[in-house]
Amino acid sequence: MARERSPPSLTDSEFSRLCRLINDSLHPFTEAENISFGEEEEKNLLLILSQVSNEIQRLTCTTSTSSSLNPNSQNHQFLSKALSNLITLLTLQSPYIQHLAGNVLVALSEFVASSWKSWAFFIRSLCICFELSISNVSSSSFEPSIAGIGDSDSDLSSLVVLFKSKLKNASLFTLAGIIRILRNILKFLKEECDDELVQVFLNSISVCILNVPWDSMDEIFGRNCSEEDKLSTELLGNFIQFLCSLVEQFSFVEELDVSVDKHVILSKIIDLVPKLLYWCLGKKGVCVNTCISRYFRHKLLVLMIRLSFQIPLDYVVLISWLELLHDYFQELLCQSLAEVNNWDDSLEDSPFTLNISDGDRYSMRTHHLQRLAIFLFLRCSFCLINLRKDTGMHCPSSTVKKGLGFDSISDLSCYGRQKGLLELYTWLSEHLPFDMLLDHETYMEKCINFAFSFIKLYVHEDDILFKLLLQLLSVQACQEQQVHEERWASQDMREDVLFHLHYDHQVLLDYLISKDTGTACAEYLLRCLRMVCDSWKTFREFSVHGEVKIQPSSKRRRVSSESSNFEMLPSSESAKIIPLYHKKKFKDDHEYRYVEQAYEQAKDCLLSLKKSVENLHTKDLFPYNPEVLLKRLTRFQDLCFKD
Repeated sequence: MARERSPPSLTDSEFSRLCRLINDSLHPFTEAENISFGEEEEKNLLLILSQVSNEIQRLTCTTSTSSSLNPNSQNHQFLSKALSNLITLLTLQSPYIQHLAGNVLVALSEFVASSWKSWAFFIRSLCICFELSISNVSSSSFEPSIAGIGDSDSDLSSLVVLFKSKLKNASLFTLAGIIRILRNILKFLKEECDDELVQVFLNSISVCILNVPWDSMDEIFGRNCSEEDKLSTELLGNFIQFLCSLVEQFSFVEELDVSVDKHVILSKIIDLVPKLLYWCLGKKGVCVNTCISRYFRHKLLVLMIRLSFQIPLDYVVLISWLELLHDYFQELLCQSLAEVNNWDDSLEDSPFTLNISDGDRYSMRTHHLQRLAIFLFLRCSFCLINLRKDTGMHCPSSTVKKGLGFDSISDLSCYGRQKGLLELYTWLSEHLPFDMLLDHETYMEKCINFAFSFIKLYVHEDDILFKLLLQLLSVQACQEQQVHEERWASQDMREDVLFHLHYDHQVLLDYLISKDTGTACAEYLLRCLRMVCDSWKTFREFSVHGEVKIQPSSKRRRVSSESSNFEMLPSSESAKIIPLYHKKKFKDDHEYRYVEQAYEQAKDCLLSLKKSVENLHTKDLFPYNPEVLLKRLTRFQDLCFKD
């Protein structure tokens, strides 16, 4: 049998031939100083761009990237000419030309990725175009940064001169196209999983973002979004999408170049958050276009949440973000949690939602925004309450004194804790108002129903659910404040999670092996198992505070009425929990049996999970090493057998 031949390696001559193909094909369309096309000429250009893109993709598939190109100035010269012709097409106001020219640039980026040096030159060239476009459309004239990138300053200086003449007619449309190209390249890098390529990309983009005077964009975006501002709306949408992808990518790279500090660039993006909110939503969220407003709010919340997981936010940022949440998302924070309807676990536009009114469809969409807004609000509040080092006091002493008027970081810490507690108390009071006329049992029933509705709100988005549960576990309550009822309430919230899973270990297993929820679910399960094992007696005597009546969710596995202690209500009725208020000792036989049944269900669920994880791990089918989880489950099993 003949041995399969590997594809030929990329050579300098092939690289130069490809660049010449681009230049020879496009130069007749870009050589004029004022470019304008008739209908027939535009059709010919679109056909040529499609052919060039297909040829680049063919060469990328048939050429090995095992050997890198010789990073000589001649290759850079060929590449810069090809880029200048493609960039010129981005200045035209034709969406079809811009789309195909963008496709060629993305295809070319995949081809150039075979050479580290040429890759750095290519990405830096696009960043220079990005900066020049901003300089052209804004009131502030500035020069692109060419220092600390790795290429010679003379090469980059000549590149700036070349691109400046090509981008003299750049507009918001051009800038939006360049940002879209950068985002598509970032998506390609995410699939490639090449740390070296990603690091070069992040280094160049970081230098670019740090160099741009963003205040100069206020005159363009510093007004309410409207139908007339389609270009600025498209640009903002592309830019926020790009920032979301960029921030997420930082979590996959250990460290950047010595010239770029990850903390500095992320702090710069954090500083942009108030501007982005104002540019997208106007003053205090007043926006004419409701559909665009909803999209912007979603993306901005996603961006803020991702930033909060990348670096510890200092107290000044946390307090300012809470104010921004009140300014732009207050109605979501105050929206009743009991409004989560039964059809809310169906996908939008699914056949099950055909009979839903337009108003109810809008409500389905707002529940997603509500989940994000409440999660970010709780995350900021809990970070202020916690006094751990990692939530930390990253404010320099000068900032503390000048910015907030405190004499020391300890004073700021005390203020932050008080602020976080006050914010949390005020929010809880909106959803759970205290009534002095209510008896204790009635009020506790309201508290438990609130906890149930709170968990139900997040059940429909598993990735946010486990992030939220981990956030709740992070709260370190003072020992002197942990009265008997609070311990029950805390455990009740965790028990609600198992209740929603119907004690089905297969659902937990699905969470553990999921790409989206696996890490967060494993971390949450490990921490809960440690708490259970360390407080075994409490867990052994604990059960849900009530007889639960609920309509089963179609998203979860159903249980038969014989094996469940839950009574199923008609679909028109909402979920409700009727408290039993167990005391420390259970004198009634019925209540004791109820507690025993809850314990047995939880035990069977976790022991079945242990067996399933062991089977998958033995067959090398588990997506990561579960040994730590298995040790924790084994400890749980040992305690069960001792009983």
